[in-house]
Amino acid sequence: MPSKRIIPIASRPARLSYSCDKCPSYCCTYPLIEVGKRDIARLAKHFGLSYERAEERFTKFDQEEKVRALRHRKDEHFGTACQFLDQETRRCTIYEARPGACRTYPNGPTCGYYEFLKFEREQQGDEDFIATTTA
Repeated sequence: MPSKRIIPIASRPARLSYSCDKCPSYCCTYPLIEVGKRDIARLAKHFGLSYERAEERFTKFDQEEKVRALRHRKDEHFGTACQFLDQETRRCTIYEARPGACRTYPNGPTCGYYEFLKFEREQQGDEDFIATTTA
């Protein structure tokens, strides 16, 4: 009877093929950035507010999806963006307290927008070009 040989698989972190530092924060412009109770509690603690006040001030209830989401404000590049996105630096102003959805994005070693952005910047010959996905 052949013996079963167990071969250990080394666990290495996935090598990332994107750089958030070179991106204009496209993920912050998704129409629905879902937040849960834990995220709201984290925001409340970060701002020194009650849970109820943080929920009211920073989130809205999406009737269609039946979830709470971060509020948006106008954005010069993508129409709207998360209210916590700094419009000048294109960085999160609550990075330490950001929601779980933001902590895990893009859920893998690649980011589709970053690949699109790299291609467009190369085609334009402009490292600062902000590629949009709308006409």
